[in-house]
This record gives sequence, C-alpha cells and structure tokens, in this order.
Amino acid sequence: MMFSGETANGSGEEVEVEAPFSGRVLWAYLIVQLGVFGGLAWKYEFFLLADQVYHRLPLSDPFFPAWLQSAEVIRWAYLGSLAAIILGVVGMLPWIRCLCALAQVGCLGVMLIHQGSHNDMTFATSLWVSIWVFWFATRMDRDEPSELLRRGAFLARAIASMILLGGAVGKWTAEYWSGEVFYDIYFRERDFWVFNYLRESYDAETLRGIATWYSRKVIVVETLFGFGLWLLPPKWAAATGVAIFFSIAFFSNYLLFSVLLSMIGLSAVGFFVPKTMNDASTRGTG
Repeated sequence: MMFSGETANGSGEEVEVEAPFSGRVLWAYLIVQLGVFGGLAWKYEFFLLADQVYHRLPLSDPFFPAWLQSAEVIRWAYLGSLAAIILGVVGMLPWIRCLCALAQVGCLGVMLIHQGSHNDMTFATSLWVSIWVFWFATRMDRDEPSELLRRGAFLARAIASMILLGGAVGKWTAEYWSGEVFYDIYFRERDFWVFNYLRESYDAETLRGIATWYSRKVIVVETLFGFGLWLLPPKWAAATGVAIFFSIAFFSNYLLFSVLLSMIGLSAVGFFVPKTMNDASTRGTG
C-alpha cells in the first residue's frame, strides 16, 4: 500500500516488505481528512438553512459572475467536497485518493470565491488543509514514509502558523488591544458557558477589565505562535497547535469548530513523525 521494497525469503522467493512507519502515513492522512470532514459537517445545519434562503431569496451582486451567484453551484460544491473526502478515504487506491483530493480542493476553492460563502472562514481553513491533503496523497506511495511524515509535519505547522498570524494581524488595532471588540462580541451578552459564568461572578467594571486582558492574551498568543509555531519540533508543534485551535472554540464559541477542526487534524500530523526525527533540525524544508 505504501512505499515498500522487496526482499528474498529463506526459499529464495522475493516477498514485498512494507516500509517502516508506512502505517503512520496512512493514519496521518485519515486524521487530517477526518478533521476536514468534521469541520464541514459541523457546518451542515447552518448550511442547510442558508441553502434554503439562497433558493427562496436569490441574491445578486454584479461583482460575481453568474455561476458564482448560483445557489445550485454552492450547494453541489459543498456536497461534492464531502463526497470527495468520503470516496478518498474509502477508495484507498492511490489514484482514487489523488483524484478525490483534487476534487476536494476544487469544490472548496469554489466555496471560497462564491458569493454565498466567500467570507466564511470555514472554507478558507478547509481549503488550505485540503491543499495539504492533495500534496500528501500524491506522495504517499512515492516517498519514504519517515521523510514524508517529516515534510508533511513541517508543511502542516507552516500552514498553522500562517492561519494564526492572519488572525493576529486582523487584531493589531487599538479596539482589540483595549478589549472593546471582545467585550461587545462575547462578554456583554453572549450566551456561552464561559461568559455566562463571568457575568454571574463579576461586576461590570471587573468584567470589562477581564475582557481587556482576555483580548490581549489572544493577540499575544496568535502573534507569538504565528511567527514561531513552524520552528518548534514536530511533536511540540502538534501538541501546541491542537491545544490552541481546540481552546479557541471550546472557550469562546462551539460553532468555531467548523473552522478549526480541520486545523486540529492538520496540527496532529506532527504526532506521527518518528521519534528519531525529533533530533533533526526543526527547520526542515518542505
């Protein structure tokens, strides 16, 4: 199934021997695909409602060509991305994996530029992770497993760094640094267990101060790891990436798992890098 070689047994016959760590390559692929599928499926309830609205009340923005305004295009692009993931995982044959990964990238690419979904971060993170999936799928049966895992983990944490840095750059404003934005979005009225607890436990003035430091913590963490996550050793980067992306949704808004499950799966690739690779340079090249 994976990169393998042949050797002679005691009778002189040649038998195929699976290369070390080839099982990890498959598991890395499956975990990442599970993350992408989970994020898109997490969006299903919202997308179903949006699909109904798009068909009943068509919107028209002359900036987009007609096919990128079509409610049918966005519907089938979304369903096509889910189907491509399922077929790529179930099919298992190398050419099926590659073809389905390419279709997955194509469908999510359409979602990213369609009038009805271009501003949804779910499809941005899913597309970047799917590009990684396509690259990985084309190398699974060609590259030596441990080297592929090392390169895959490096590219995974580079993408994670880019996503974190992009989030940080958008918050490098006085309004975010003061906590004003997070206070208005989350602390004032958001019905979520963390903010409900804080409102019940602290007065308005204290709550405003907590919002300020909460906001600054988010900015510092996203900036620090946006610049530095890709430099960490594979397993350290994996643990850090999974923890950061999971905590963003768990402590602020469960709906964000549609955006972040794909990033959690991608970050986990570092866990599959063989231990001997942790002693190598953390910089590596993709």
